[in-house]
Parts: sequence; C-alpha cells; structure tokens
Amino acid sequence: MKTAATYTILGIDPGTTVMGFGVLRYQGISQVELVDLGCVQFKDCKTHYEKLRKVFDVITTLIERYQPNELAIESPFFGKNVQSMLKLGRAQGVAIAAAMRAGLTVDEYSTLKIKMAITGNGASSKEQVADMLRRFLKIPLDELNLKLDATDALAAAYCHFLQKKNPISDKPYKNWKDFIAKNEVRVKK
Repeated sequence: MKTAATYTILGIDPGTTVMGFGVLRYQGISQVELVDLGCVQFKDCKTHYEKLRKVFDVITTLIERYQPNELAIESPFFGKNVQSMLKLGRAQGVAIAAAMRAGLTVDEYSTLKIKMAITGNGASSKEQVADMLRRFLKIPLDELNLKLDATDALAAAYCHFLQKKNPISDKPYKNWKDFIAKNEVRVKK
C-alpha cells in the first residue's frame, strides 16, 4: 500500500520590527499538524540593511531546521506610510529570495484572502483568525499564547494548505459557478 508524501509549509508574516513564522506539516488532504510557530524581533539591528540580512539568515535557519517544501508568505498591506510599505516589501523580497535559493516553491497571499480562507470573513480581527487556527489545529489555548505575528504567519501557511489541498476534491475551481458546473450530481435542487 502506497502512503501519501509528507509536505511541510513554512508560513511567513514579513516584517522589519517583528517577523512571524509558522510551520505546518501535512499528509493527504485532511491530516495537517502544527510543527512550530514563533516571532523573531529585530531590536538589536542598527540599520535597515542589518534587519534585511537577519531576515535572510532567519529564513535560511528555519529552512535548514524544518526542511519545508513550500513557503507561504503574506503580502505587505498598503497603509498610509509609503516608507513602511517599502521596508516590508524589501523584507518580503529577502524572505522569498532565501526560500527560492533553497529550492522551495513560493506562494503569496493577501491579508484579505488569508482571512477569508480561515474565518470566511475578510474583515476578521487578528484575534479571530488566531482563535480559528487554534480550533482547526487543536492547539491548547495556553500553548498558543496569542503571538499575533506568529499566528498571522501560521494563517498564511494554513491558507496555503487549503488552497493546495482542496478538501472537497482534487479538481481546481475558479469560483462557485465553476464548482457547480463540475459537480452537478452533488447539487441539490
């Protein structure tokens, strides 16, 4: 009997002050487990360039430690401060470069897409997303410790799992209309 391959997803919430990471492992379409999550702070870095080097080093270390196959990264959210957006974009680029250098596949998800995938509501709070992840992954409340940068990264990884491993079927769907067209026998009239 052939067993399904095991895959590991490294989720990243990029940042230059705090960067969150979450690691999930899955086998098949319904067996997903939390491996690790955490935050890395960049307080000790004196310049933005030192922070970028540390982002690269941390991503490289996480890849060496967990041997992921895939990187799921949250897109920088555009706010009012263009400089912040530029710094986040650089951090994201460095993280992606480290992952690609290691041969990982990379997928990027917007905050809205991640929230929709986890809670079904794009306007969900970070706390709501964290609570849903706790429930999905059966994480005891005291173990989660509500590190929101870490749970944001874990949410990116879980969103990626949901996108790549459609629990309904192996068929890719563009939208509900496409799903219905490909599954007419399942639709109750």
